[in-house]
Amino acid sequence: MSVLILPTQKGLTQEIPPIPATSQPSNTEETPTTGLFFADILVRGQPVFQIGSLGELSARQRAQIINRRIASVLVRSQTDRQVSVVTDSQRGIATLQLNNRVLMTVTQQDAQDFNLDVEALGQWWANQLNRAFDQPPLAIDVGQRLLSTLRTFQRETIDNLPSVLGMLLVVIATGIIAASMRHLTLTGAQHWEVDRNSKILVSRLVYGFIWVIGSIVALGVLGLDFATLLGTLGLTSVAIGFSLKDILSNYFSGVVLLVSRSFHLGDQIVIKEFEGTVTQIQLRATTLKTYDGRVVYIPNQEVFSAIIINNTATTIRRNTITFGINYNADITKAKQIINDAVLGVPGIEKEPKPDILVRELAPSTVNIEVRCWVNSRRLPFLETTSLMAQAIKEALEAAEIDMPTDIYTLKFSDLLTVSEEK
Repeated sequence: MSVLILPTQKGLTQEIPPIPATSQPSNTEETPTTGLFFADILVRGQPVFQIGSLGELSARQRAQIINRRIASVLVRSQTDRQVSVVTDSQRGIATLQLNNRVLMTVTQQDAQDFNLDVEALGQWWANQLNRAFDQPPLAIDVGQRLLSTLRTFQRETIDNLPSVLGMLLVVIATGIIAASMRHLTLTGAQHWEVDRNSKILVSRLVYGFIWVIGSIVALGVLGLDFATLLGTLGLTSVAIGFSLKDILSNYFSGVVLLVSRSFHLGDQIVIKEFEGTVTQIQLRATTLKTYDGRVVYIPNQEVFSAIIINNTATTIRRNTITFGINYNADITKAKQIINDAVLGVPGIEKEPKPDILVRELAPSTVNIEVRCWVNSRRLPFLETTSLMAQAIKEALEAAEIDMPTDIYTLKFSDLLTVSEEK
């Protein structure tokens, strides 16, 4: 029974399980029962093929002898390293020779191990050795590849030199334009009523946008397809837009608010249920300080879509007070007294003149509405309203005009008789 070994490229010696092959008589050689059955033949440390034992030599000992011969050949600087096969038909063996030097012998035992005839196995091993000899060492191979890459790069650089120069000019021009626009944006934003960080952010956005456009033009000059670049940029913009929809919406709303200037720093406004003084306008949010001292941050997206009441858009606004007088009072006289009292209050605008109107005939009073114009700021507005109400009350009391409260009449349908018993 002989052993069949298939060719391998693995670097580790391995024992191959026996596979049935054609039995041939062998009276002169026996396979050792100890040690390794097969060993690697190495060229520059790389396994090429495996060999088996021979006579008293184990596979390891035989491989060491052959590897020393191959190493001695590689040390010499020879240009012709072609391994040839010399067959000895009488002895039934073949030798692998290099420049008339025997490297190894192919025996009948080797032919049985690999289930090939001696000549075919010798030719296959010779081809394996020739291919291994033709491969340069690792350092030389890396050097050759590096040199080839450098030569290719040099050739392509020379061919693309006009495009490269054009790209460099576009990059330089883009840098100059972007820096100039950033400076102009910062200068033009000086009158914006926003914090300095927002001004710097706007200038950086302008700077980055110009660089994006310049990069696309530079890549186009270099030879890339404009349509592909714009398509890639469009898909990227859509992806970024979906992922940062709320954040970008707040920033764009902030830019619109800065341009439209619906309100300014220090204005007293009402946004939804919040009322207070605008303390900061950023690109992301607007900050209000309410009249009770709280700070509210409102995202600009909500500010942009909400109804805004700006109480200080003008310097004055109208104030209204309603009160009632007795039905027996002289309405004309009461109106004149009220008018004189209102005009005597500091903070009441003489023009437009106050309006004094009979508003309603209530069940127990004649309701009179007083309209006048006062300072639109919150504190002066409240102070003037308080002084005006006090002045009207005191003037009507001095003229002996009653301001009765609501009177309710109770009518009983059934009279009850109450008797006392002693």
